Amino acid sequence: MYKYVIHGGKPLFGEIEISGAKNAAVAILPAALLVDGVCRIENIPQISDVTLSLEILRELGAGVRSINKNTVEIDCRHIRNFCVPDDPCRKMRASYYLIGALLGRFGRAQVSMPGGCNLGVRPIDLHIKGFEALGANVDVLGGFVYANAQENGLSGATVYMDQVSVGATMNVMMAAVLAKGLTVIENAAKEPHVVDLANFLNSMGADIMGAGTDVIKIRGVEKLHGGTYSIIPDQIEAGTYMACVAAAGGNVLIKNVIPKHLDCITAKLVEMGVEIQEDGDDIRVIRKHGLKRTNIKTMPYPGFPTDMQPQMTACLCLAQGTSMVNEGIWENRYRYVEEFKRMGAKIQVDGKIAVVEGVDHLTGAPLQACDLRAGAAMVVAGLAAVGTTEIGSIHYIERGYDDLTGKLQGVGADIRIVDVPDDDLRTESHAG
Repeated sequence: MYKYVIHGGKPLFGEIEISGAKNAAVAILPAALLVDGVCRIENIPQISDVTLSLEILRELGAGVRSINKNTVEIDCRHIRNFCVPDDPCRKMRASYYLIGALLGRFGRAQVSMPGGCNLGVRPIDLHIKGFEALGANVDVLGGFVYANAQENGLSGATVYMDQVSVGATMNVMMAAVLAKGLTVIENAAKEPHVVDLANFLNSMGADIMGAGTDVIKIRGVEKLHGGTYSIIPDQIEAGTYMACVAAAGGNVLIKNVIPKHLDCITAKLVEMGVEIQEDGDDIRVIRKHGLKRTNIKTMPYPGFPTDMQPQMTACLCLAQGTSMVNEGIWENRYRYVEEFKRMGAKIQVDGKIAVVEGVDHLTGAPLQACDLRAGAAMVVAGLAAVGTTEIGSIHYIERGYDDLTGKLQGVGADIRIVDVPDDDLRTESHAG
């Protein structure tokens, strides 16, 4: 077991290179199951969710060959297995994409219910509704999802999403690419990683139109062929480092981004008094003076992303005045607040609303990450805090950030990974 140890209060200066998007990679890798050929996928982030995804593909029988640390070749032509091992699925939320991919490939899928971060009730009802509209029979029994469309195959249909769902949009898209006829997804999610999955599938021979709008049309094709595809930069990783600079101060050039994807984050940071300069694929973040209060409401893209809410709340803890945060997506997103209070933050939560009263400074404290983005927010707070912050349960953070400590050390942060002896773990568990 490991923890992060941060000696805060140091402004950040230098450059950070952004990795491939976690939320795109964990869908595109399962989508390789649909391809009748070899996929070469580039700009893959080195994160634990990607490691698990590749492990699952290998266990299903795929040929997976690493070309370099960010490029793999995947050959799924010889897979005959539609049953996914239980253990890796329990460790990541995105394992549900295997249902759509296997259903599209074989007309059958048996996948364990997904795990991942506990952000509240996250049923897969919309996914199931979409699969059933395409002609599959779906049952959830004993913690497994059983989907079967072998009798008549999958056929195109109109699927209306009762609420905007990134996961369901992408899952139905994967199931539909090899189905007979036209599938129309209405009230579809518009996030950048939805578009990236569509672009990947199209580059392999799929016929998908409208990704990035609220109506996506998928005309089924006979088969997909191999090819090469590069994953987009990670919007949330870039936003997290922008928040790090906003909280700690400094001047950092964040490289390999799509500035348009960051517009909603940039707008809030500018409101808070942070200077943002865009230059092609790079964005410079400068914070010289104190932060100003603002209000944030999370919404589906192009609104402010829920995955950036904890990191921005960390910044608001240090802003002058009182800020309001309205979490419009998940009901369990504020579990990190008690940890922030250990650092001296003044936050009151009522349902989906958090009232953040800015303080002069935060003080380092021992913290426990409770999910991926909450853990990242604790890093943001620790970089700005006076004294030493220790963050445990960092496996949550490493689900979504490629070399976080190395990138922050490169801009002058005093952060390191420390091995936690078993005796210390036992003491902590007895204490709390």
